[in-house]
Amino acid sequence: MPPSKQQAAPEPEPLPTPSYPAVESFIETATAEEIQGFFTPIKEGLSALKGPKAEQGKKVQAALDSAQELLGLLLETRERLIAESKGNKGKR
Repeated sequence: MPPSKQQAAPEPEPLPTPSYPAVESFIETATAEEIQGFFTPIKEGLSALKGPKAEQGKKVQAALDSAQELLGLLLETRERLIAESKGNKGKR
């Protein structure tokens, strides 16, 4: 029997470089009002579309609604984690 060779633990893959650093920094610091303010003008522009573009606008509107909802959930989670971390600092 050949001696067993210990395999070295694989190197962790580096985190990907952000493709959109401005968007990432906005998401990390945005408030609910800022997120709303970001989406409102876009939605207003989409609602003004007429003719064949209006149907495409409805699809984009649905995608924006989903993105806004997900960002809202992300914001809530971020605020909850910050509150939990502040609450646990004094308890050791």
